[in-house]
Order: sequence, then C-alpha cells, then structure tokens
Amino acid sequence: MSAQQTQQTVFKYSTPEAGKAKTIVRLCRSDIMYASVHVLTHGGETNLHAHLAQDGFWMVLKGRARFYGEGNVLIADLGPNEGILVPRGFQYWFESGSSELLELLQVEAIDKTVENRRIDYTPVTSATKVAREALRERNQT
Repeated sequence: MSAQQTQQTVFKYSTPEAGKAKTIVRLCRSDIMYASVHVLTHGGETNLHAHLAQDGFWMVLKGRARFYGEGNVLIADLGPNEGILVPRGFQYWFESGSSELLELLQVEAIDKTVENRRIDYTPVTSATKVAREALRERNQT
C-alpha cells in the first residue's frame, strides 16, 4: 500500500495529436484516486468489464459517449458536460457515440479495503467489434 500523498499536484490537459484509436492521458494520481482523459476515435471501444475496488466518475468533455451494461443494454448516451457514476463491481463498456473525437474525463476513487482488480467479462475480438458496429448503427437510426 502506498503512503498518503503530502504534496499537491498541478496538471494541465491538452488534446493529444490524433493517431491511435484510443489514448489515455494521465492527469494525476494519489493513493486513493486518479484522474485521466480518454481520447477515442471510432474503434476505440473497451470490452465488458468491472472494477472491484473503483467507483468511476466519467464526464464527456467533447464528443459523445455511449455506456452499456450487461447484455449490451444502453445505460447512457452522453454529450458534452454530461456524465455517469459507475459504482465498483458494475459491469460496463463504452464507445465513442459520434464521428467527432471523444474526450472523456475519468476520475476513479479506490476502496483500499478491497483488492483493486479489473475483471474482463468479454474479450475485445473481431466478432465483438462487428457486434458493436451493429449496435452503433442501430442506435444512430
């Protein structure tokens, strides 16, 4: 277990240069929380997973984000300045919801009494990507 941070952390965010489907920009971290910005283009999705010890705060800075739960059920379709709290243990995945670049602020609080583990329920495979493309098309009509 790491010691409590005793110094402030000053940070500044700027959009990274395009190139990858998904880029994660680390902003800051302490022993009980961290903040990042996920920058996604089309194809930068994640797979169905859960974090056992982390409550996640997600807020769209730019673009649109879609969050899904078990069974690919749409739980949130978010635009700028909208967000979602994903409690620890909740199964979810998300994707960019438009052709515009998605910038998604992530702040995670970590419960130090629980093993901080990510559980992947589905792998990201070609079939998963095809299924997600079908979902994306269905949700745009």
